[in-house]
Amino acid sequence: MRYSYKTKNVCATRIDFDLTDGVVSDISFYGGCNGNLKMISKLLEKKKATDIVAACEGNRCGGRPTSCADQLAQAVKAALNETK
Repeated sequence: MRYSYKTKNVCATRIDFDLTDGVVSDISFYGGCNGNLKMISKLLEKKKATDIVAACEGNRCGGRPTSCADQLAQAVKAALNETK
């Protein structure tokens, strides 16, 4: 299923991704640091949702309380909660 998440406190404004059988794919960030976010998307393609949350949650960007990676973790957690 396709999910869309409106981010908070980061340069990227939205994250879209597919979640099927606990696996995340086709991650797209809108806005933010284009090259870095493309690499995050490639590295995490077809990874287990729980592994993405474990790897990305709590990552911070500069003095911000979050980062695009952390926002992806929050998005995936929200999607997992919707599937319950």
